[in-house]
Amino acid sequence: MDGRVDSRQAWLIAIAALALASISLGAPYVAIVGLKPMAADFGGYRSIPSAAASLAFLGTGVGGLIMSLLAERIGVRVTVILGAAMVALGLALAAGGETWQLYVGHGIFIGLLGNSAIHAPLYVYITRWFERKRGTALALIASGQYVAGALWPWAFERAIAAYGWQQTMVGFGLLSASLVMPLAALTLKPPPAAPEAEGASGSSVSSDKGLGLPPSVVFALLAIAAFLCCIPMSMPSAHVVALCGDLGLRATAGAAMLSVLLVCAFISRQFWGWLSDRIGGLMTLLLGSLAQATAIVGFVFTQSEAGLFLVAAAFGLGFSGLIPAYILTAREMFPASEASWRVPTLILTGMSGMAAGSWLAGVIYDHAGFYAPAFATGFAFNLANLVIIAGLVLLLRKSVASEPRAATLS
Repeated sequence: MDGRVDSRQAWLIAIAALALASISLGAPYVAIVGLKPMAADFGGYRSIPSAAASLAFLGTGVGGLIMSLLAERIGVRVTVILGAAMVALGLALAAGGETWQLYVGHGIFIGLLGNSAIHAPLYVYITRWFERKRGTALALIASGQYVAGALWPWAFERAIAAYGWQQTMVGFGLLSASLVMPLAALTLKPPPAAPEAEGASGSSVSSDKGLGLPPSVVFALLAIAAFLCCIPMSMPSAHVVALCGDLGLRATAGAAMLSVLLVCAFISRQFWGWLSDRIGGLMTLLLGSLAQATAIVGFVFTQSEAGLFLVAAAFGLGFSGLIPAYILTAREMFPASEASWRVPTLILTGMSGMAAGSWLAGVIYDHAGFYAPAFATGFAFNLANLVIIAGLVLLLRKSVASEPRAATLS
């Protein structure tokens, strides 16, 4: 097969990477779907299972930086196989029934050693298979979390009802390892050699020349913005199942609503990827952040089942382009040789925001007794993100507008 960038083989590998992520990233959803029955086993505190899911997100982000560097040395194939084994071990440990087992299983094994070895390394790996369609390819593999969220909650909801959350964790761990390990071994080939270039893609913009700021400042602002936008991003997906239960809706409505949210996110992410190849990463971030801020307000004021389904769909359509747009922006602004640490660093800050958002919503609920204050808090973080991204977009436009004048004067 053709081993060049943007080739047929590149797209087949991207599809395989999507499948790998869709399976392994399903692990934290057992705690999300089973939040209420798990809370009942841990003294009624929803902050305990929601903290476990948060630790899985946080561990995935923290470990991603190390695992991406490790993948540079031993290859992404071996790294992903090791990660799949750690996810299975983590789910088995978390099913032990003690709080410490739940936290260690999710934070260390599922997150730090497991999904971190799959999530961030696959992002870096796929960027090396694409140039012209990099935004579209990133959107495809970044949809793994949403495919996982659309595919697994309905199965987990039924399995937990029939067998309990502990048996569901063990069973999914065995299933995921048996699927991910052989698929990774068969499909993850070495990427083409990267040409030495000034940045990332044909539309690259140097961070120091394009924005008038030092590269370290631009990257720090991107990282802070990623953290801020992922706090509200994680709240609905982590708590919508429990929200539906609180409102007295059908037992299956929460899992179905989560699936609708994530199916819409998967579909629209392909649109956001197509758009980012045309308008660039920064403008995609601005539009996506505006869409997410608008949609999360709906969770504050909506309580009917039909209304919540519409809000969940709108939220999925709005926020889904953000994570790949951060990665695309980094590749547009910084050299390809720095991708192995800049990409996982942005994923770390984003995952940290998701961990904080999932945990924070649980804590606010435990104090307030309902979810509206949590979603309102998420909206406030989203506004702070908008300020940063809008500032970067204004700097970029100012710089682009000044270039013709500088060329005329010279």
